[in-house]
Amino acid sequence: MFRTIRRIIHWCGDFRKRLYIGFFFSFLSGLAAAAPIIYAGYIIGNVVQWRARGLSVPSGLWLQSLGVIFTTILFRFLLDYIKARFQETISYELVARDRLAIGTALKRVSLGYFQEKDTGTILNSITTGLYTLENMGMRMIDTFVGGYLSFFCIFILLFVIHPFGASICLIGVLLSFLCLSLISRYSKRNTLVQNEVNEKLTRAAVEYTRGLPVVKSFGMEGASFSAFRKACVEARKIALKIEWGFIPFNCLHLFALKLSGIVMIISVMAAGLSGNLSLPMVLVFSLLSLTVFHSLEPIADSAHILSVINNAMDQIEALSPDNYIDEDGKDISPSGYDIHFEQVQFSYGKGDEKRNVMEGVSFTAQEGTTTAIVGPSGSGKTTLCRLLARFYDVSGGRITFGGHNLKEFTCDSLLSNISMVFQNVYLFHDTVRANICFGKEQASEEEMIRAAKQARCHDFIMALPEGYDTVIGEGGSTLSGGEKQRISIARAILKNAPVIILDEATASLDPENEHLIQEALTELTVGKTVIVIAHRLATIENADQILVLDDGHIVQKGTHRQLIRQEGIYQRFVKIRELAEGWSIV
Repeated sequence: MFRTIRRIIHWCGDFRKRLYIGFFFSFLSGLAAAAPIIYAGYIIGNVVQWRARGLSVPSGLWLQSLGVIFTTILFRFLLDYIKARFQETISYELVARDRLAIGTALKRVSLGYFQEKDTGTILNSITTGLYTLENMGMRMIDTFVGGYLSFFCIFILLFVIHPFGASICLIGVLLSFLCLSLISRYSKRNTLVQNEVNEKLTRAAVEYTRGLPVVKSFGMEGASFSAFRKACVEARKIALKIEWGFIPFNCLHLFALKLSGIVMIISVMAAGLSGNLSLPMVLVFSLLSLTVFHSLEPIADSAHILSVINNAMDQIEALSPDNYIDEDGKDISPSGYDIHFEQVQFSYGKGDEKRNVMEGVSFTAQEGTTTAIVGPSGSGKTTLCRLLARFYDVSGGRITFGGHNLKEFTCDSLLSNISMVFQNVYLFHDTVRANICFGKEQASEEEMIRAAKQARCHDFIMALPEGYDTVIGEGGSTLSGGEKQRISIARAILKNAPVIILDEATASLDPENEHLIQEALTELTVGKTVIVIAHRLATIENADQILVLDDGHIVQKGTHRQLIRQEGIYQRFVKIRELAEGWSIV
């Protein structure tokens, strides 16, 4: 428990000063909470004594007492408000900071990172983990630290009145702490299990949601829903098991505190009957005994939540990569845009799972030229483009861009020079405007519309309910494949980068739209360095050079006219591509 508290305090970083100020006000709030109890006990005790002696109660005493009690209560609420302003908002600021930091970190890691960590783990950490910290971090600090501070305040007052009776409450605290230690151990053991179940549930939910079109089309429940249902049942089962396990420990914790409070009252009554303590002090001590453990009672729940928080912090720390792909990178503005692959090697995975996908690849793409890449599925075409965009770092050899090794660039400075149009287009759940301007947020209205017209998507956008301000579904689900592709091309046109990577840019288009888009792509690529992956001959036959990849090697290189005359893969592809099962120039 204390380790987790220290981690949360350390997590606060520059906000720790505000946290400590909150602790100070918690201490004052504890004193303010005890003040009306002490005053009420003292006044009632004196009134009883005055009546027993036949003395009259001073006029205005009750009104005065109400004023004092009301003032102290109001003062306590003021202290709690100030504490909350300093302390409770810290977690929201910290989590916002961490979310941005995680987003930035994920942008700077190799795509291999996402092969090592599955989507469920990442999503669970970013959502559930950070949500736990955001909503429970400062509350647990307040409950745990503030609770013990309040207890300490009242304990000092009790000790001043009756040291022996006050010492009894220490026994109760020790018994309580023993129960809390058991709860913490139980939580630590079960939190890992619960987290695994939550990750499975997240994965199953994502898979089921994505697979709904398939489930509906086959009219079947499907394996994805079965997995989702199983994950839900398992999550419920584990949650109930853990909760039932907490109940005995929590009851023992409360029993120890309540029993100690009763023993304290008995001890002070004995002192009062023996004449060692006045009636007002007996009443004050008794009333304080009823409240001394009030701030410690919720800590039983906190012990479990602290284990959950500790696990959440472990998850978030585990997201931090060992190194960034551009850790040593600099912001470079190249003077030219020539691309050189020099004996490039690359493999996926590590250790026994290592799989070579590229070996000894060398070629040059001169500035302002078009390089087409063809080859069977799995030959390494898309991997080559991803290496150029530095989604991965090469395993051997090197890639230079404008005379600089790619490893010298930061990812942002490199990609500022590259526009990419993917085969599988992803659009964000945002307006059409935001999706087109994604690569150039400050673009004017005129620039955006011009790019849309060049991409032949202006007309259908204007036919949408809100035009460019229409919000499209996640991944562009409300648009057709061809419409999404054209918006993606408009985005690339607007960015106007000197290097263009086209990965099946016309794959989702009908012949009519393909012709229109081909014209737009021609406008886009004029005077630029282009790397194009395509399966249609019309797209590649005018390229300045064609690279034929097979099993991670360049087996042929040349122009269309040169390669069509050579015996080999390219010639066979051109002649029988309609019949060649398994071919896709992707």
